[in-house]
Amino acid sequence: MGPSSFWTAHFLVSGQNRWCGVQFHLIIGGVFKVRTFLRLQVLLWLLVLTFVPTCALFAADEPAVASEPEDDALSTGDNAWMLASSALVLMMTAPGLAMFYGGLVRKKNVLGVMMQCFFLMGLMSVLWAVVGYSFAFGGEGGWSWFSFEYFAMTGVGSEWNEAAGRPVTPMYDASIPLLTHMVFQGMFFIITPALICGAFAERMKFSTMAVFCIIWGLFVYCPLCHWVWDGGPLALGVEGAVAGGALDFAGGTVVHISSGSSALVCALLIGNRLGFGKDPMPPHNLTYTAMGAAMLWVGWFGFNAGSALSAGGSASGAFVATHLSAAAGAIAWPIMEWITRGKPSILGACSGAVAGLVCITPACGFVLPMPAIIMGLAAGVVCFYACTTLKAKLGYDDALDAFGVHGIGGTLGAVLTGVFATKHVYDGYGGGASLGLAEGNASLIIGQIVAVIITLVFSMGVTFVILKILDATMGLRVSQESEVRGLDLSEHGEEGYIFL
Repeated sequence: MGPSSFWTAHFLVSGQNRWCGVQFHLIIGGVFKVRTFLRLQVLLWLLVLTFVPTCALFAADEPAVASEPEDDALSTGDNAWMLASSALVLMMTAPGLAMFYGGLVRKKNVLGVMMQCFFLMGLMSVLWAVVGYSFAFGGEGGWSWFSFEYFAMTGVGSEWNEAAGRPVTPMYDASIPLLTHMVFQGMFFIITPALICGAFAERMKFSTMAVFCIIWGLFVYCPLCHWVWDGGPLALGVEGAVAGGALDFAGGTVVHISSGSSALVCALLIGNRLGFGKDPMPPHNLTYTAMGAAMLWVGWFGFNAGSALSAGGSASGAFVATHLSAAAGAIAWPIMEWITRGKPSILGACSGAVAGLVCITPACGFVLPMPAIIMGLAAGVVCFYACTTLKAKLGYDDALDAFGVHGIGGTLGAVLTGVFATKHVYDGYGGGASLGLAEGNASLIIGQIVAVIITLVFSMGVTFVILKILDATMGLRVSQESEVRGLDLSEHGEEGYIFL
């Protein structure tokens, strides 16, 4: 508690205002703590994102020493960018997604959804290091993904090399260490199941959520990651690829379609919240949501541009496309609200920006800036109707619109990648051949649609099986009493706002 709030309350405690002063003391102190916590979080991330590339810059000017565990081919610039991108993507889960989701739920559940995001940062990080990275990127290409090549990070970190007489770092792609690739991809492994949590917010058991995310990460995310990004049968340019393969620069299929479609299955199987459709359930703190959306926007630069795995022109193109698509989405959604409801909202602007970011994710490294704007506008409009009209007609309770934004937005982005991908950005077929439908090539969009269908069927099918098993063994949902009381108290024994 700050000194100003203490002395103000102390003054009010004296005399006849003693009880009012105590109340004022608690309120001001609580507000101060919340604001200070948020400011410290933002300051911490700014320091991290400034410190990592700065240290790398100074390190690049120092002469190499004999014991330096770097391979001769390592690019300090590429490595610094990838480490900074890893920090940006981690920031997307917490505080980004935690605040975005936390503001959208009712105040009795704010800590519950924030705890899910924060806990998954720890749980999925350890799981990825022990076995997840090996499943996703170990072994050979093809459909087989169950590999223990990198189990417990074997062969990932630095090892002593007798021939070189020094520690040597295994390299992933010419200029970055395998260790850097592992930690960058691990941040995707964290946020993807966290996105699903928005569908069953305010009603799933915390224990069930944790077990679900472990199983889902290993048996849904890892196979898709292997098939798309590790020379599997869904990747363009791989011999024997299904329908010629597809393009996914940063996770349209692997992250957004998989999480969004799984979120729909979760919402349908766990059922609607008590009072859904009857009682008002407005967001309790749109200030949190707006701040979280802003952090997601910034973090997405690491998510998308970092997927170039280098600090070159591809990263620049992905960065610009990402920003313009988000900007267009942030315009389109509020305009749709203005047309249909008479007023634009901050929630609409935030949702539109996220929709634009989701849509451009598979395409950002393959399209020019102007098509990125078109994709953002399309995402804002399509996802608006998915989260309002479609959701209302079907009657499912996707509490935080994980399916409407990520499932629909990711599908739209994957298909439009087949339309707007261009040889001027990426020579996908070699020899300067036309790439997307806009250039007269229809084969890519067929591959994109097939990849979308496979991702949808696989993700939804496996998610259904996982949930059925967990429902029969652990139970999916908290009791009615716990749901009415709120998950903050019933699941965690804490309150988010002791002063309200």
